[in-house]
Amino acid sequence: MAVSVADLDLRGVSEALARRELSSVEATVAYLDRIAAHDPVLRAYITVTGDMALAQAKEADAEIGRGARRGPLHGVPIALKDLIAVAGVKMTGGSRVLADHVPTRDAFVTRRLKGAGAVLLGKLAMHEFAFGRPVTEGAFPTGRNPWDVQRSPAGSSSGSAVAAAAGLCAGALGSDTGGSIRGPASMTGLVGHKPTYGLVSRSGVLALSWSLDHVGPMTRGVWDSAVLLQAIAGADPEDTSTRSAATQDYVSDLERGARGLRLGVLKRYYVEFPGLHDEVRAAALTAFDVLRKEGATLEEVDAPSLDQALAVWAPLMSEAYEYHAETLRRSPEQFGEGLRTRVYFSALFTAQDVQRAQRLRARIGREVDALLSRVDALIFPGQAMPALRFEDFPSTGFAPASIRYTAPWNLLGLPAAVVPSGFSGDGLPVSIQLVGRRFDDATVLRLARAYERVTEWHQRRPDPARWRL
Repeated sequence: MAVSVADLDLRGVSEALARRELSSVEATVAYLDRIAAHDPVLRAYITVTGDMALAQAKEADAEIGRGARRGPLHGVPIALKDLIAVAGVKMTGGSRVLADHVPTRDAFVTRRLKGAGAVLLGKLAMHEFAFGRPVTEGAFPTGRNPWDVQRSPAGSSSGSAVAAAAGLCAGALGSDTGGSIRGPASMTGLVGHKPTYGLVSRSGVLALSWSLDHVGPMTRGVWDSAVLLQAIAGADPEDTSTRSAATQDYVSDLERGARGLRLGVLKRYYVEFPGLHDEVRAAALTAFDVLRKEGATLEEVDAPSLDQALAVWAPLMSEAYEYHAETLRRSPEQFGEGLRTRVYFSALFTAQDVQRAQRLRARIGREVDALLSRVDALIFPGQAMPALRFEDFPSTGFAPASIRYTAPWNLLGLPAAVVPSGFSGDGLPVSIQLVGRRFDDATVLRLARAYERVTEWHQRRPDPARWRL
């Protein structure tokens, strides 16, 4: 091919495979070579499954050669955050606690991806148990931002963001409890989609907080995310949160555009927030104008109870302590300091705190649902700021200003996606975020695509020549 595989998005790889311009083995070898060349600096992968990937690629080529192409993911090399189980492959959760843990069963989403014919390149770096701090040293470094390797890609799906943005895979899955898909996607110029709670099964996925955890795609383009979501969405008897899963066709309406759709701008809570970086605000306002020109109607809306969202989210994270309590009692030294501190903090909340939080959660949900009965989606900046340097990262492991932009939507379980909307003066990606009605992920993706197709931000690629320490 004239164009490097690493410069293609998932759609480009898929279409090249369909046209027989590229074989799955060729694509897989190209990614494995790129991983070998650049991952010693970027540190996106914890485990590379090269032999498995090549075997899957050969099988895919044989099936496609017989005219038995399973769909758009057949033969496409992807990678998974290292809290998603792949049978026979280490799943560490980025922690010494599980350094030698090898699952015997695939996660539900892994089975779905294998069924779609995807090739699995390996397991991706992450903040420890999706709750630790970014680290550059030790057994489980969390990855470096390919736009500036002195900066963090944010977390906790750090490796997923780095691999997808740097062309070390065609697309990735991450998880999101307070923004762990959307934050890293924003910081690395990707589309990151947190699906509706209960749309994608978490069985076979390490838990952080059961009522807040989501699994979803991180890709270079909206079509890519829609195709991945199509493969992994649906009810799973092993995950009761999916019992009401209402799936849609996430691809067919992508090109319908924004005309006729109503968008609510959360101006007070997000656009006028004093902690919002000026360049992020300017890019978001320009993006709003683009969607208006594409035929969407934008109106200012407000949900005053959102002011309580982070105060509600924090006590619900006490679920993290419950999950790790036994290991903390038995061998706390196995945890990194960042994770240990944050999990102990989660233990301070009382049952009364949690019950009060659940009542407030319901109130916020009713207020936001009322807004979404008047508009088709909500829109605001994707994050408060561009990527931070490692030395500037708060000791808590996350930037409170940025989690304001993501955690409320985990609390409510609504579909939310970020899409690139520009670059800062330092050459760092910024984004906008769209939030839709429960199980209306198709409209969120349609709006993201409406913006993407008339802009060029998603086509930019980081420069490998800068991947030096």
